[in-house]
Amino acid sequence: QVQLVESGGGLVQPGGSLRLSCAASGSFFSIDAMGWYRQAPGKQRELVAAITSGGTTTYADSVQGRFTISRDNAKNTVYLQMNSLKPEDTAVYYCNAEVLLGSRGPYYGMDYWGKGTLVTVSS
Repeated sequence: QVQLVESGGGLVQPGGSLRLSCAASGSFFSIDAMGWYRQAPGKQRELVAAITSGGTTTYADSVQGRFTISRDNAKNTVYLQMNSLKPEDTAVYYCNAEVLLGSRGPYYGMDYWGKGTLVTVSS
């Protein structure tokens, strides 16, 4: 079982910055990709950014050039640096991890989610 705990959300003015963190803990063999998703009221959850274990990144077009995802594999932690924030970035941000479970083979791949952290961009 794996737990993902997000932190760093809050209220920020347009043009401001926030840094989100997500730490994974529990029993697992390894973590493959990690990512950040967000969901605004009445909207579908959408991918914001993702990063592979090797460091390859993917971004939604809406955040390209403003957000940066990174990870510390030794700490099982993923970060999202959010700059030039806009009101439309307001949402609950969820951490996701693709985890390979098992103390021995065969291993089982599972997606885990954090409970979310609220980011509000407003004057």
